[in-house]
Amino acid sequence: MYPGVHAATHPDKPAVIMADTGQALTYQQLEERSLRLANDFRSRGLVPGDHVAIAVENRFEIVEALWAALRTGTYITAVNRHLTADESSYIIHDCGAKVVLLSGELEAAGELAELCADVPHRIAIGSALPGFESYEDVLAASSDVKPEREPRGDDMLYSSGTTGRPKGILPAPRDIDISDPDVPLIQLFTQVFGFDTDTVYLSPAPLYHAAPLRFVMTTIARGGTAVIMPRFDAEGALETIQRYGITHSQWVPTMFIRMLKLPQEVRDSYDVSTMRCAIHAAAPCPAEVKQKMIEWWGPIIFEYYASTESAGLTLVNSEESLRKPGTVGRDGFMGTVHICAPDGEELPAGETGIVYFEVAEGREPFEYYGDEQKTAESRHPQNPRWVTTGDMGWIDEDRYLFLADRTSFLIITGGVNIYPQEIENALALHPDVRDVAVVGEPDEELGEIVVAYLEPEDHVGPDQDLGAQVREWLDGRLSRFKMPRRFHTISSLPRTPTGKLVKRKLDPSLARS
Repeated sequence: MYPGVHAATHPDKPAVIMADTGQALTYQQLEERSLRLANDFRSRGLVPGDHVAIAVENRFEIVEALWAALRTGTYITAVNRHLTADESSYIIHDCGAKVVLLSGELEAAGELAELCADVPHRIAIGSALPGFESYEDVLAASSDVKPEREPRGDDMLYSSGTTGRPKGILPAPRDIDISDPDVPLIQLFTQVFGFDTDTVYLSPAPLYHAAPLRFVMTTIARGGTAVIMPRFDAEGALETIQRYGITHSQWVPTMFIRMLKLPQEVRDSYDVSTMRCAIHAAAPCPAEVKQKMIEWWGPIIFEYYASTESAGLTLVNSEESLRKPGTVGRDGFMGTVHICAPDGEELPAGETGIVYFEVAEGREPFEYYGDEQKTAESRHPQNPRWVTTGDMGWIDEDRYLFLADRTSFLIITGGVNIYPQEIENALALHPDVRDVAVVGEPDEELGEIVVAYLEPEDHVGPDQDLGAQVREWLDGRLSRFKMPRRFHTISSLPRTPTGKLVKRKLDPSLARS
């Protein structure tokens, strides 16, 4: 379903609420504004399969633009607002955007506007930008007459670029209308997580990321209300849950860790009993963190393992997480998991290899936009319907999947494989460590050695030997061969706002000590 369906039955119900201001966008307003923007796209000559790009902070217009693209058959690319002007320009031009919508409030807006002067159609949201039309003027001048057919479009988002240039992920085309209920993600979220008209969904993350954008889309498709935080704040999230009676939410593990590190009296002062479903993904969650969240919020914690590519999905509930600590769940919801050696041979249960998803019948594999080589690299050597994003892991005898790490993050020291995630998980709740990253660095004797980058909590003094304390903390928690040989203290780790580490940006020269 789409906003018009719900606008007809409950026009004044909030489709979206901004958590910081309480300002609401009703279903009637969303229907009218997305329709006018969609008609504007058509008037500019856009046809199904064309591309639109948007670079904004968390605000109503990104939701309006999403639905405008969805109801015109076009692809919408939401650009990470934290990128530099050059990085954003690369994505906007790489996707071949015919329309770019740019917030004048972004720090790099002026420079990016100049770099996008060659984009055929340019629209400014909020503050004016030279050479750009005003978003509100565009809506006011556009028709509000609904066309006879509204072919359904899709998002075409970019990978986070943690291991190189971001890649556009082109979904397989579908010849359906905006009102067609046959949308796999909406059906899955409805079935598994119980999204419905009573859902009040909290999004504490940036909407340019796949999961928040798609969960908000699902909430609106089901007639619920999405509450959007402009940015994550640990105590602010708890206050928002209590104030709006949040029923569903979606997190990344670092958010769980930030909330768990709040003083007990602060955590106890907020009522979170309205929540029926707290979903997390985007990065592996340490088993100890998961257990503490279940103890606090109850057995409402769900984890799924997927990717922007939507190659496949595994799912695990709270009971399974406690019974199988560390698992990211079982397959069967969207495709079948296969664990394979580098040569493509399928491995038995318990052996670590590359994680492939066999794309379910009736669906087609994704493509990396304009990059046949990267698309080919994502396919299994013998089975082209088996696809991977480069993660490594193993399945147990019950087909529960456990992740090891990405192939590019694997450390081989003295011929022994070491997976950084295991070490990072062990340190997640250290009281003096805000964040940690583990990487391999070259070594003449061993090939590589394990090195840990530590971001300290605010209370850690400059003279405190954090590395020595961490080494003592890890003693008994890790095998000796996995113990980092070197520790660097760094003021801030290069982590994306969606929780992913950009390990290629780590460098000893950034260390404080």
